[in-house]
Amino acid sequence: MTLLTKLIIQTIFSYLATTAFAICINLPRRALNACGICGTAGWLTYWCLFELGSGRMVANLMGSLVLGIMGLYFARIKKMPAILFNIPGIVPLVPGATAYQAVYEMVLGSVDKAIIYTFRVVLVAGAIAVGFMLTSLLSEILTHFRQHRSTSKS
Repeated sequence: MTLLTKLIIQTIFSYLATTAFAICINLPRRALNACGICGTAGWLTYWCLFELGSGRMVANLMGSLVLGIMGLYFARIKKMPAILFNIPGIVPLVPGATAYQAVYEMVLGSVDKAIIYTFRVVLVAGAIAVGFMLTSLLSEILTHFRQHRSTSKS
């Protein structure tokens, strides 16, 4: 399978997963396309960085950072809260398979493997949270500079 084919498949399925989740949680229709774009941007950032050899944590951090920035952008464009775009957009980044493996190994009695998988899940979740935190911090800093600049010109 060529790289372009993989990219197209990743794009289509990340968009569909994000949009389907947005429909499941009853988001307004006018936000669905933007949610899909946010989720796709976050997932493609993760996927490209991971394919280039970046670690799982860095890829998740950057994916959630891009997702958060896109969420803020669409929040301004659509005049809706950013969380409406961030929550569905995070769906492709959530480490569901790793969490399943952790529970599976625990049920089988392989406590050592279960601990390793659980630790991975916690690290990935932490990286996603840090990415959103950095987005929020960046937004606050930019807002502060805009307000400071507008008051200094007056």
